Amino acid sequence: MQRLTPMGVMILALLREGDMHPYEMVRLMRVRRDERLLTITNGTLYHTVGRLQRAGLIDEVGSDREGNRPERTTYTLTDAGADALLTWLRHELSTIEHPAEFRIALAEAHNLERADAIDCLRTRRAALDDAHGTHRDGLIGARLTGVPEQVLVEFERQEVLLDAELRWIDSLLDRLDAESFPWGPTAFEHSDRYLAQRKAAQQ
Repeated sequence: MQRLTPMGVMILALLREGDMHPYEMVRLMRVRRDERLLTITNGTLYHTVGRLQRAGLIDEVGSDREGNRPERTTYTLTDAGADALLTWLRHELSTIEHPAEFRIALAEAHNLERADAIDCLRTRRAALDDAHGTHRDGLIGARLTGVPEQVLVEFERQEVLLDAELRWIDSLLDRLDAESFPWGPTAFEHSDRYLAQRKAAQQ
């Protein structure tokens, strides 16, 4: 199968919450402000749904028509789709090479069990620490050899960002280590906010 796209990942994650039709998917993504993570268009979503179905990651479970509305096909997540979602999340949560994909992985990381998420984030932390050390040492060396400061501003920014992310990820890992921090695919599905979002998306 081709590599999952961010839209494909979001669709698989939505269907892990329950069967739904594409119209509901679009509405739910917009209610949750997922456009901050990726561009959401009806055309892209419907095209991605077709690709996921052809790949055997989702399947049709029925269709319905209400009044003058177009017929809506409802989809479900297959076992292969669930496996593909978790595999993608583990990979992108662990690595630092794809910043845009990491944001998607982090937004959907609650689909992983707590211990799984912790392992992935610890792997990412080690890679961040290595990258931070490389940038820090490179800046020190450049300054000692007289490299002009204006040439180093981008390196300086990256070193600061890496340092900030290390502190953030340490904080997140501390929270995940505390059992009092709710986590997991079913940790919020019965909350009033979640139920209201699902109801609004189904209108």
